[in-house]
This record gives sequence, structure tokens and C-alpha cells, in this order.
Amino acid sequence: MKIVFNKKVYFFALLLTSFNMMAQEFGKVAGKITLSGNKPAENIAVALKGTKYSDVTTVSGQYEITRVKPGTYTIVISGVGIQALEDKVVVTSQKTTSKNFSLSESQEDLNEVVITKNKYKQDKPSMSLRLQTPVLEIPQNVQIVSGQTLKDQQITSMSDGVIRNVSGAVRLEHWGDLYTNITMRGSQIQAFRNGFNVVSSYWGPLTEDMSFVDHIEFVKGPAGFMLSSGDPSGLYNVVTKKPTGITKGEVSAIVGSYDFYRVSLDLDGKLDKKGKLLYRFNGAAQKKGSFRPYEHNDRYVIAPVISYQFDDKTKLTFEYNFQYANMTEVGSYYVFGPKAGGYATMPRNFTMTAPGLPDTNIQDHSGYLQFEHKFDDNWKLTAQTSYFKYIQQGYSSWPSAVGPATTANGDIANGEIIRNVGIWDADSNMFLGQIFVNGKFSTGAVSHKVLGGIDLGDKDYAADWGQSHDLDTAANPFNIYNPNYGTPSNGFPQFDHDTPLSQRVVGLYGTKYAAGYIQDELGFFDNKLRLTLAARYTWISQTSSYETEPNEDSHITPRAGLSYSITNDFAVYGLYDQAFTPQSGVVRDGELKPLTGNNIEFGIKKDWFDGSWNTTLSVYNIIKKNELTSDPQSTPQFPTKIVLGEKRAQGFEFDLRGKIFGGLNLIANYAFTESTVTKSNVSGINVGDVVPGYSKHTANAWLNYTVQSGKIKGLGASIGGTFLDGRETDTWSEGLERLPSYFKLDGGLSYEIGKVKVTANVFNILDKYLYSGSYYEWLQAYYWQAEPGRNFRVGVTYKL
Repeated sequence: MKIVFNKKVYFFALLLTSFNMMAQEFGKVAGKITLSGNKPAENIAVALKGTKYSDVTTVSGQYEITRVKPGTYTIVISGVGIQALEDKVVVTSQKTTSKNFSLSESQEDLNEVVITKNKYKQDKPSMSLRLQTPVLEIPQNVQIVSGQTLKDQQITSMSDGVIRNVSGAVRLEHWGDLYTNITMRGSQIQAFRNGFNVVSSYWGPLTEDMSFVDHIEFVKGPAGFMLSSGDPSGLYNVVTKKPTGITKGEVSAIVGSYDFYRVSLDLDGKLDKKGKLLYRFNGAAQKKGSFRPYEHNDRYVIAPVISYQFDDKTKLTFEYNFQYANMTEVGSYYVFGPKAGGYATMPRNFTMTAPGLPDTNIQDHSGYLQFEHKFDDNWKLTAQTSYFKYIQQGYSSWPSAVGPATTANGDIANGEIIRNVGIWDADSNMFLGQIFVNGKFSTGAVSHKVLGGIDLGDKDYAADWGQSHDLDTAANPFNIYNPNYGTPSNGFPQFDHDTPLSQRVVGLYGTKYAAGYIQDELGFFDNKLRLTLAARYTWISQTSSYETEPNEDSHITPRAGLSYSITNDFAVYGLYDQAFTPQSGVVRDGELKPLTGNNIEFGIKKDWFDGSWNTTLSVYNIIKKNELTSDPQSTPQFPTKIVLGEKRAQGFEFDLRGKIFGGLNLIANYAFTESTVTKSNVSGINVGDVVPGYSKHTANAWLNYTVQSGKIKGLGASIGGTFLDGRETDTWSEGLERLPSYFKLDGGLSYEIGKVKVTANVFNILDKYLYSGSYYEWLQAYYWQAEPGRNFRVGVTYKL
């Protein structure tokens, strides 16, 4: 796909400008809403009656309704739990009309506030994205998976079906429920949490449990200027739950197939009478079996948050997340077969694991301290710091020979495998800090939304995967057609876990960075035309156990975006962005360097039927340089990567989400992706070769209907599906057989009455044998990971 600029583009720009000049001048309505005791009223709906103009109050009680046609309106203040207010307001061209309201209700009275037009669509990004702009006006494709979506689909972790709600997101190499390595726009995207880049190695972070997650933001394309280094393909930002000041809570219990049991608790409220000291507590415990025997993955989570509102301008928040995973060894979910057989030659529930191996356990700690101060209604300072600690002690299974293959003791026949277990102990520390300022002001007829800040980071990851042990011998191998799950012929490993990891480390990666950035969003013609200009300076220092000296580099990455609102609910945009981000891994025949790249993107965004649902269509062209990719000669004991050279990803994406009409909600998306090599530094990888690790065609849909009235009010039904075609394997070793097309159908029923909601979902309704995998050149074998057959979950939620 080539993007061609010609005279038609300039003519189109001039035409849009002329429409602006002919357009009627708009006005603005703004003000503040307070509760009794002069406490700011957050998340209160404000609308001009009978129109599309609306807003929701901020944490300081402020609202702002822009681009309103001059005239007389009725302004309505509403929300469940408060008595609606109405008043007249006159809007004048090119002026701001101030309208403040004081509600008689106190915070205790507000047990529930309806703040969205539907449960699947969110119009504004979180403050952790640092933007003051509605999603419709951002010159970039941003998709938000709402908290209600996570509940309705019974998603329990970041690896548990989240990506079905976003165009072009796939997981071809699953890593079980350990890590959520998501590919989008032809590359693995970066993992963020509350605006922090939490990637310390290729194998992390531990996938987030949904008990403490509020919603998830997918940012397509680079976002390094605002989020402490990002990939040209994009990122996902997990936004955790925060105190709302509204006293509420809920407890949930889920049971499911294969010994799945889960309970979770969410408590939200205040610790003092004035409502200044607030808290939020989330916890979960989960026992999870598998359709494969001898396999389990148990999770335990606690996530307390405390915030203190000094006044309506200053707020301090402390948050701690702890996740503990106790699971079968990493790799237990893979099955290997000889080259002659191809994929999926064994039953779906077949396993190669050895019962009796000790469990692998992981402790994942993260703490955040955030300070927010509003100087006035237009300027705000945010400073936050975080510390992440990751401790893993366990094992990784991977065969050392798959028949037919030659070993030191002779030949291994078809169906015979020598299973190998390696140690995988790891320790990671991350110290991250951010300080940024958001501001608004005007110069004449031009409005400005300014963002400026500094990012600092220090990350390290140390691992021991140098100890390994063959479970089987050549004389007595493991036979996949006649498996013996007793004590392995070569016994169990006796690894050294006691010597300090620092003395036995094999893989060591470190990254330090410092960056400063500034952005200005200029609004013309009463903010109908928006020009975004930004730049970021980044310094990075990287180290590894295979490098004698740190690799240091610095770069300035510019950003330019243009967004134009044809109508209040219809916008077009264009974007040019660059990226500069660290990479981790052991490089063979090359030097570890930061990844650089750029993205050119155009798109159309449209809200439909008074903002009930929206659509986004985007096309893009991404160039990436110095990217590390999987090494065909890599082994489990010495995992290495190679510097590819340069690749190009291009395609288009379409997303639809929201309420189609009363009770009917839809999420649907489609993406076409193509990624090829444009320059190669590696023998055997040629210009024009397809880059591994994505699906050329991805399509998803999730339809939910809830009866709105009558005797069966509250009864709901859902149906959804995922289709993948043109699936590329995760390695350069393509083998003789390609991955087949993929289709999964899910559905469910729900019933809500009063404080109780019952949800039941059935997954893989058609009971298809679904899997992902690759051909592994080093073993001359195929490997694949199967998904469960038809299975169910039934959950009950009670609101306290």
C-alpha cells in the first residue's frame, strides 16, 4: 500500500478550510457542579435538552460543552441518585456562558451514577494517557475496552479473550496465561499499566488479573511522546480501579469447566465523614484446572488503593497490586510432533508434561504513588512514581529431541521424544517516574491544549535458564503414542535454587532512559480543525550479559497530527509519528540497539445516533528498523535473537462499538494486515519475505441484547465469534504446513434482578480443535498449543 500525496489532497484541504470560513460561529457553556458542603460533584451528566451537546463533570466538578450553536437552551443536570435540575441558558457566538449548580445531595446519597450512554462505549481516554481530548477528536486510532465488556464476557485475565474486542489484535504464541504477548499491526505491542511501560523483558509482565482492572485502552501506532517510549505498532494500557467516593461494593463467584473456581471482591468507599480519605479494595482467588491432565494455574490477588483529597485542587493516591501465580511448569501446554506429521496430530487433551515436577510460582508486586494538583480550571500538574518487583522460581519444559532425530546414543523413532526441563528463575526490578503538565489557553482565535513532561526509568531483568535436565533417555524415551506418566526414565531434575540468582544468572538485561516531551494541540475555527505538533527527546542506555559495555543512544522523535470535525459527530484525521524504544534480548551476530520507526496513518471517526455507538476506519503504513526477531538457530537453553534490518507493515482496520438501540449492544471489528521484509541483515531472510507472527485477516463480533421491560426485564443473551485467516507462524521456520483458518463461536445468557446478576457463557460452542503453533527448525518438529473444546462458566454477582 502506497500513500500518494498529490494536488487532490491540497484541494481537499482548501475545500475544508473554506467550509470552516462559511460555518456558523459557535459558543461554549462551562461551569462547576458541587454537592452539599461545597464538595465537587464528579461524574455528573450535563446536557442541553433535546440536542447532542453533553459532557460529564471532572473530579473537580467542572464541565465544558463546546461548539454549541448560538441560541437559547435548557440545560439539564442528571444522574441516578440525584434530583434532576433544569435551567435556561443563552449561548452567544464566540463567547463562554458560565453556569454553576449546587446540588442538595451529599456524597452518601450518590450510591450509583449513570455516566455513559451505553456500557460498551467510552468517549474519553483515562488521564494516564495524558490527553485532554475526546477519543473522537484524537488524531489516532484509540480503542477502549470497557469494564462492563470484561464482565459480560466473563474475562478473568488479560490473556482471556480481551483482544476479541479490538481490530487486528492476535496472540499466535500464547505462553499459556503467563504473559500476554499481543501482536498488532504486524509486531508485538508494548504492555502499559496506568501509563507506565511495564515491559522489562520479552517474557513479561505477568498478565493482569481483571479483578483490579477498570478498563483497557489500545493505542494504535506510536505513542512514545506521551507514554515513556512506545512501539510503532502500538500499545495496550491497563487502567486499574480507583476510589470513586461512592460507597458501593460487589462480590462475584464463578464456576466453570475443568475445575475452574473463582471468587472476587470489590469494595469502594470513604474512610472519613468528609469524604476526603477514600479507598478501593479488590481481591480475587482462583483455582483453575485444564482440559489437559496434570496441569493447573492458580491465582491470588490483592489490590488496595487509598486517595486523599486535600481540597478541590490537590489529590494524593497510593496504590498497590500483588499477584501470586502457582502453576504447572512453563511450556506444559505445548505438544510436539515430528516433521512428517504436521500440526494437531494428537488428541486435543494430550499432554507431554511429567506429573511430579514442582510447581512454578511467581510473585508480581507493583506500587504507585500519584500527586495531582490543579492550579486552576485550565492548568494541572501530575507527578507519579512506581516500583515493580517480579520474582519467579520454576521450570520450563521443552524437548531436546523429537523423532526421527539422531542423538549420542542412537536414533529416536517416530513418536518418541526426549523431554527436557530447564530451570527458569527470574528477578526483575523497575523504578519508573513521570511528571507532566496539562494546560489550556488561547491566543486570539486559536485555542491551545498543551502537554509537557519528563519520564525516567531504570529496569533490570535477571534470569537463570542455564540448568537443564533430560527427563527421558535415548534407551527409554517418552512415546507420544504410548505415553507413560510415571517417574521419568532419567528421573526428576535437582536444580540449584538456593545459590543467589546474582551468582548463577545467565540472562541479564538492563535499560535506563530519560526523556522530555512537549505537545500542543492547536484548535482553529472554534476547535473544529485541530493541529497537533509534538516532539520528544529520549536517551536510552541498554546492557545485557553478552555485552561488555552499555549501548547508549538518543533521538528526537517528532509527531504531527491533523483532525477535522466535519460535523459534531464526524471527524477525519491524518498522523505522522516516529518511535524510539529500547529492546531486550541476547543478540547473535549483531548489536543491541533501540528500535526506531515511523507511522503514517489516516482515519475516519463517526458517532451515530446521538453518540450511542461509534465507528473508526483507519489505514496505516509503518516502517521499523533494527527490530529484534526470533533467531532460527535459537535453543531453549540459549535463547537468542537477530537484528532483522527493516520491515514494513501496512493495512486497514475497522471498529464498531456501542448501543445500536435500547438493550442491543454490539462490538464488531475487522483488520487486514500485511508485514514484509524491506531490508535484511540475516542470511536466509530475504527482501519481500513475510514477517512471522500475525494474521492477515482478523474479524470479531460480540452481540448482546437485554430485555428492557416486561415480565422478563433483565434477561439477556449474547453471541460472538472470532475468525482468523492467513495466519503466520511465530518463527521464521515455516515448515511444510501452514496454520489453518480459525473460527471460534461463543455465546451466553444472563439475568439481572435487583442487586443480583447471573451470567452463563459457553465458549467454543462448535467444539472445534483450535490451536496455534510453529515449525521449530532446531528440532525438525512442529509444536502447537491447543485451546479447550466446548466449555462453560457460570457466575453470580451481588451488589453490596
